[in-house]
Amino acid sequence: MADMISKLPDSLISQILLFLPTTKEAVRTSVLSTRWKSLWLLIPKLDLDSSKFPDYNAFVSFMDKFIDFSREHKSCLHKLKLSIHKGESDQCCVTPWIDFVATTKLEHLDVEFGPVKLECLEVMPLSLFFVCDTLLYLRLHRVFLGKSESVSLPCLKKMRLEHNVYANEAVLESLISGCPVLEDLEIVRRVDDNVDVLRVRSQTLTSLSIAHGFNDDEEIEYECLRVLIDAHRLMYLNLDDDVAEVAILSNLDSLTKVNILGDFYMVNGADEVDLRDFFTSILGVRDMKISNDAYEPIMFHPMSESLQFCNLSCLEVEIYLCNLEEVPQLLKRCPNLKSLILDLLSSSRAEQTRLSFVPRCLLSSLEFVQIKSIFYGNPVIMELARYFAENSVILKRLVFRLKGSVEEDNILVLRDLLALPTRSSICKIEACRP
Repeated sequence: MADMISKLPDSLISQILLFLPTTKEAVRTSVLSTRWKSLWLLIPKLDLDSSKFPDYNAFVSFMDKFIDFSREHKSCLHKLKLSIHKGESDQCCVTPWIDFVATTKLEHLDVEFGPVKLECLEVMPLSLFFVCDTLLYLRLHRVFLGKSESVSLPCLKKMRLEHNVYANEAVLESLISGCPVLEDLEIVRRVDDNVDVLRVRSQTLTSLSIAHGFNDDEEIEYECLRVLIDAHRLMYLNLDDDVAEVAILSNLDSLTKVNILGDFYMVNGADEVDLRDFFTSILGVRDMKISNDAYEPIMFHPMSESLQFCNLSCLEVEIYLCNLEEVPQLLKRCPNLKSLILDLLSSSRAEQTRLSFVPRCLLSSLEFVQIKSIFYGNPVIMELARYFAENSVILKRLVFRLKGSVEEDNILVLRDLLALPTRSSICKIEACRP
């Protein structure tokens, strides 16, 4: 049978190879015939992992030859993804590669390094920040970002900055503000990143996530972060980090979803105006997830007593068993809540729960309740379950999600849970294993 594909022009074949999942699979096509030997080099994307090569030097040699070929044939690389694992004595490698691809029509850049000592982090070349004007997506993992007089990434919409070190706070602030159309920003910090105050200023940002990652050196003490946010179009805010102070510098009327999953102190210099501004800024959210560490500062701080989350539809919260009697007061703050997930945590304090007050949402809006627990035989759990079953007028589902294995002795407890009488005629009670 004639090989009709090989008769196609090089440009068309390279587009066909582009649909293969990885560069490795594209390279394998070179065994088909001499016609295919170098066609993979014309593909406008490159995805390589240095650990797949015989050694680090072989990886560097391969990349150097690829760059030389691309330069000679004036080919344009649209996507470059590199996962690099190197030893302390291995040479730095990425600067000439990024200097080249930054001048092409690069749209997607993903550079990841494996764990190395702080002094061995590779420095990103300055060309990345003011030459690469077609870049849409940028991910940098475990690199060093030095001082730059200016940053200009006019097309960048998504940026992931993970476990990086910055020359100072101004470098990170300049990088963020130098992306005039940035929409999605995710920052995973490391302890020694040289950032004490994270300033996020953007007129286009809609999604912001800040998390704390593990440091390569576990002996370094972690300090809480201060965050200043000036992004009036923000719709999603995720703080999966220990935050000492949050200052909102713009109106967040567009904010619809908030996750606060780390310790949330709101102290160390945050005055009453700062607190009031923060609580006011999140009043319009429709979806909220908060950890136990953030639960009390956000929901029961004196500055928030008069505030109500009238738009809140979905709430997920961690709470200790000994604090379950606060649940009705929490729900009082959410008059139109439709979905509630309670993740129950053990506590050393005595557990006594009397739930009598019935907030408005149980009478008019609450449709779904999920209780995550490993304490099947605890009478407090039964009291909480009975509270929702007997008082929720339009409840559709009451779900118990078991976070551990179910012992035979607890089967009777599960049977009692499933047999609870319900005020809502359409309510279904379910028990789900992990």
